[in-house]
Amino acid sequence: MKIAMIKLLRVIFVLVLAGLLATGAGVYWLFSSLSSKAEHTKADDIITIERGTAPSTIIDRLAAEGIVRSPLALKLYLRTAGDASRLQAGEYRFASPISALEVLKTLEKGTTATKRLTIPEGFTRYDIAKRLAEQFPGEPAMNESEILALMSDTTLIRDFDPDAKNLEGYLYPATYELPPDASPRIIIPRLVEQFRKTWRPEWTERAKALGRTPHEIVTIASLIETESPVEAERPMVASVIYNRINRNIPLGIDQTVVYVAKMQNRWDGTIHKSDIEADSPYNTRKYGGIPPGPISSVSASAIEAALNPAETDFIFYVLDVGKNDGSHHFYASAAEFEKGKAIYQRWLEEQRRLKRESNNRQ
Repeated sequence: MKIAMIKLLRVIFVLVLAGLLATGAGVYWLFSSLSSKAEHTKADDIITIERGTAPSTIIDRLAAEGIVRSPLALKLYLRTAGDASRLQAGEYRFASPISALEVLKTLEKGTTATKRLTIPEGFTRYDIAKRLAEQFPGEPAMNESEILALMSDTTLIRDFDPDAKNLEGYLYPATYELPPDASPRIIIPRLVEQFRKTWRPEWTERAKALGRTPHEIVTIASLIETESPVEAERPMVASVIYNRINRNIPLGIDQTVVYVAKMQNRWDGTIHKSDIEADSPYNTRKYGGIPPGPISSVSASAIEAALNPAETDFIFYVLDVGKNDGSHHFYASAAEFEKGKAIYQRWLEEQRRLKRESNNRQ
């Protein structure tokens, strides 16, 4: 009798232990399935969840899209610890990677899918106005001229730059997630707000140490922005600008000529002799010093370069056609510069010839 009792207790112990192990394994599987992040290919797609869709159907849909890897675990969670009633209809984008619990949080927020607006570094307010008119015209739709008029209101930046005549330079280049129906009246303050968030208090102090106002620093940064996309060489571009200013040599920056053409609504993609001769204080081929204001949007990188120019004797630079990455050769002497310029001009003529031949074939 005693032996039988011992055997029974052993059986019970084994069964309890097996049950505990099974429960533990199940809990581990459930936790792992819910919290592990998984990659998927739908991060840029809008997933629409219609009103009235059952929670299990939503999960199955997301599993079919590859966003949820373990639909069973998610359904078990909703039945036991979650609240299926909190899932909302709407249009969603699901980041990648993402966990099942993060998917639930997204669905509980009822987030409406956003539309992306990208403002590249070096875009002018004319470029931005064109993009907004095409992608976010608002309702009723605004044209480029109406959007540019909004950009002439400097209220948003007046405390930072009392001398600003418009918002050029203060429309920060970045990618923004916006409501699909966002209008220019909403977007423009958002771009200015991002500039203000990016500008650091120590930059104002550094500008003072250089004897420059924030307005002048942003203007110099816009020149750097349009001259070189290579972050590592921007301090050297800045040194050329400062060296020329200190020696009373006109900056001769072609992008200021382009900007004048855009201001006068005659830019056709090519710099003409008439552009170079245009009578405007922004034309640094004709007038010395820096322009009266920025000529493009500026990134933090360009601002940093304007505040911290390299210490060099360079007063010239020419595109490095060998690298084909937007970088430059820098020169301290006119003679060396002329040699580099000759190489660049031969390359430029070759590019024009190839373009003509391509156009002729078409």
